[in-house]
Amino acid sequence: MPEKPVAISPATITALVVAITTVSSSGPLIAYAAAPALVLAFWRNALATGLLIPFAALRRREELARLWRDGELRWSVLAGFALAAHFATWMSAAQLTSVATATALVCSQPAWAGLIAFCRGQKLGVATWIGIGLAVIGAVIATGADVRLGHDAILGDILALAGGLFAAVYTTLGERARQQSSTASYTTVCYAVCAVLLGVACLATGSPLMGFTAQTWLAIIGLTLGAQLLGHSMLNFALREVSATMIGVLVLLEVPGAALMAWLWLDQVPPAAAWPGVALVVAGVAVVILGNGRRQPREAPAEL
Repeated sequence: MPEKPVAISPATITALVVAITTVSSSGPLIAYAAAPALVLAFWRNALATGLLIPFAALRRREELARLWRDGELRWSVLAGFALAAHFATWMSAAQLTSVATATALVCSQPAWAGLIAFCRGQKLGVATWIGIGLAVIGAVIATGADVRLGHDAILGDILALAGGLFAAVYTTLGERARQQSSTASYTTVCYAVCAVLLGVACLATGSPLMGFTAQTWLAIIGLTLGAQLLGHSMLNFALREVSATMIGVLVLLEVPGAALMAWLWLDQVPPAAAWPGVALVVAGVAVVILGNGRRQPREAPAEL
């Protein structure tokens, strides 16, 4: 028998509204900041971790010890690896191609999540396959439209698609981690692992970690407090009641939000030929989500 729809609590709805609003600012802030993408990714995770550690140490010490003993902490660690790969690819993409195109392509996350589910032995419905097909066609069109803009734009499109893949892996692992972990414990471990990996990447590539303008530091702070702590953390909080797939379709609202901000703030508009591709990606991902519907929430700690 089909599962009955599950009512989403007001707290989760509020968390999702805050998350979508703040993550929409991510692309424009990345494009605006005069710093390498890896450095921006490192600082947003390092600063977020620094703010989370005192709370986790005071309120979640016993839980973290239990997760370590039970081997459940590995899911948060693995999610940190996937998040680092997501940030490294997606944030680089936002500096190479237009914010609107990069945002649309990285939001292909639910289509990737569907393919991941298929590889894990789950059967996909007709609607899911249609949605994946539309998203693939849209990605090809959007990338083709960027050919005239040069190699950087094409590379940015490819990195944005990779960012969507890693985001799907990250969210899937996060959904598993949240079965036993509170939001604070999960995000602290995940962001800390992500920050360490990105810090190593910055050192390996010789990327400077200091010496930026005040405007760039303000952008980093905005990324940390907005997209990182309020955005990603609220999405993680919502995973207690909303599936990873449903989260993906809600994140689609980031596409028009980011495009509007980039237009008003940075006077940035992607080539006209890219818009049909962007629309197909968004439509395809929406079809994937609508074809999956909602599921019963998993048992997970509700508190932060």
